[in-house]
Amino acid sequence: MFDFSQLRCFAAVAEELHFGRAAARLNMTQPPLSRQIQVLERVLDVQLLERSSRSVRLTAAGRSFLPEAQRILRLAENATHVTRQVAAGHAGILKLGFTAASAYDFLPRLVTALRQALPDVTLSLREMVSRDQIEALRAGSLDAALVRPPVTHPDLRSVRALAEPLVVALPAANPLARRDRLGPGDLGGEPFIAYAPNEARYFHDLVLGLLTEAGIQPRIVQQLTQIHAILALVRAGLGIALVPAAAECLRFEGVAFRPLALPAPRPVELVLAWRRDVDDPLITQLIAILSDGLGRVG
Repeated sequence: MFDFSQLRCFAAVAEELHFGRAAARLNMTQPPLSRQIQVLERVLDVQLLERSSRSVRLTAAGRSFLPEAQRILRLAENATHVTRQVAAGHAGILKLGFTAASAYDFLPRLVTALRQALPDVTLSLREMVSRDQIEALRAGSLDAALVRPPVTHPDLRSVRALAEPLVVALPAANPLARRDRLGPGDLGGEPFIAYAPNEARYFHDLVLGLLTEAGIQPRIVQQLTQIHAILALVRAGLGIALVPAAAECLRFEGVAFRPLALPAPRPVELVLAWRRDVDDPLITQLIAILSDGLGRVG
């Protein structure tokens, strides 16, 4: 069977039609160049070149074999390049899960940063709740996941990807919307649209915990799962809600957003999780992008 060095020698001579120029191009002398082509011809059992003291010509077999040899060399070079790019975390496919709320602001910024830093990486994005993402990670159908903390499974590792403040969402006609900033005392007695304790456990525990620490007993009128649904009820005038600052990107008409000053504020967090036993250079690249100021604390 022939090897790549024999193909490279043949291609150089066939393209130059001159042994001296081909040898110089390959940074070698003419005798070993001639031997490589002779070995190739013996392996193929055909004559590829007609040689004379004055010229070199391709035989019919040589003319037929040249494009095939060039194609094999291009494939080998491309395979080498792609393999090195993947090993360095600069190419490949990244299967990334994300929550719906992360798509309001953080995910578009992350995707933009990834495409700028790693243009040869193909992203495969899947919207899933945090619980389902954790299971997909463990099953190997996701490479990384943007989930709500905590990530406690021993098979997984995680790092904080984003921290953002909670803000008050309220009907634009509510008198509180005339203020630039709200405090805990401003929320007492207001009807609250809260998060469902099972389907939206992270936000449910975070919001109620903060309100309890501030001495607020919220008057809950509705409990929902999705932030956009909560904002729809705020717009309808059914109550106020605490939502992550990124929800402002949804631009609900008739809904005002105001900062909330709490004695012990805690940000809304999003973490990047991946399998502990997977040594994927793309994850290393992703973490580096996250650590470059992409996650913000308001």
